[in-house]
Amino acid sequence: MKKVVVAIAGSSGSIYAKLLLDKLVGLRNQWDAVGVVLSDNARLNWEIELGEADFSLYPFDFYGKNDFNAPFASGSARFDTMIVCPCSMGTLARIATGQSTDLLTRAADVILKERRRLILVPRETPFSLIHLRNMTAVTEAGAIVCPACPSFYSKPQTLEEIGATVVDRVLDLAGFQLDSYRWGEAE
Repeated sequence: MKKVVVAIAGSSGSIYAKLLLDKLVGLRNQWDAVGVVLSDNARLNWEIELGEADFSLYPFDFYGKNDFNAPFASGSARFDTMIVCPCSMGTLARIATGQSTDLLTRAADVILKERRRLILVPRETPFSLIHLRNMTAVTEAGAIVCPACPSFYSKPQTLEEIGATVVDRVLDLAGFQLDSYRWGEAE
């Protein structure tokens, strides 16, 4: 059973965050706790891109961006995985340089210092040299960078199916057991 932090940063790509939360609901038998923190821009982008922002429908604990009393602000709470989806380049830069200025970056700092699993899902293009260096820095610190680059060999037909190719990969990286398209396996 996992204890997971889901952080939603302010880049475009709210569909990925929504699909991640939806899939975690379906994987309820594999986690003990899911704590969620959103940046201000994440809330704004969610409303712009998805047309609604009713987070009360989810069975997770939501925390304010500056709520340092959230359990995952400390390593003693033993949250084993953190997923930042989508991850803005500004958030990635703050994580790469250890700037724990809010709950999202503090939680990432905790996950890294405790040598637990941090998965960052940047949704940006193109990457500048600064972005690439920050991705190198977080990778060297132990994070996994999984850009939101959908795959198409499963022949997705809808926006949700396209997004799910990224989210399923992220959940695989987080250690969840799920049914999803697997290359080379019979359907």
